[in-house]
Amino acid sequence: MTLGVLALQGDFDAHRRRLEELGAKVVLVKKPEQLDQIDGLVIPGGESSTFLKLLGKEGFAKLKDFARTRPTFGTCAGAILLAAQVENPHQPGLGALDITVRRNAYGRQIDSSIREGRFRNDPIEMVFIRAPKIERLGDGVEVIATEGSDPVLVRQGSTMAATFHPELSDDRRVHQLFLELVGEGNREAGTGRGVGPQTGGELGRKRRSRRP
Repeated sequence: MTLGVLALQGDFDAHRRRLEELGAKVVLVKKPEQLDQIDGLVIPGGESSTFLKLLGKEGFAKLKDFARTRPTFGTCAGAILLAAQVENPHQPGLGALDITVRRNAYGRQIDSSIREGRFRNDPIEMVFIRAPKIERLGDGVEVIATEGSDPVLVRQGSTMAATFHPELSDDRRVHQLFLELVGEGNREAGTGRGVGPQTGGELGRKRRSRRP
């Protein structure tokens, strides 16, 4: 089983480390054709509008097709990209998850915080950085974790999204859950692909500096 982490911006390396700690084979995805070589994808945090610019038309179309057919997990900005509707302000997304997300709902970078939430009724540390808020849940969207009364980790089919940053905590349960989701997807699809040669142009037009 091979996992990809979209490596255009954000703390993609922290996601890579968490997944590798759990025994997964991980590649950093920078080119569109790499999406054909992985079994599941993590879209990290960063700035969602910047992701859209870096992806370009070809990268966005390829990522949209992948997210609608293969296991995909988005955190913070990644969750915004996966949502069907985005507010504050409105922006296009991948439409892979039937939720409405409000950007920067918890305030600016200075308002970032570490809080205790509930993951399947058990306590879990949650790191929020300019976090979005899930304001609407569509039919079939399962709430996996909450902070107060707010859903902060949700799943619909093979798509999962978190408004916090599980990669910045030592707790591996969220990434373990995604690995299990990818495993389920492989069994249903009868796949188990490895990584082949990487050729072609960059998925994003250029790579930005690391940003949480």
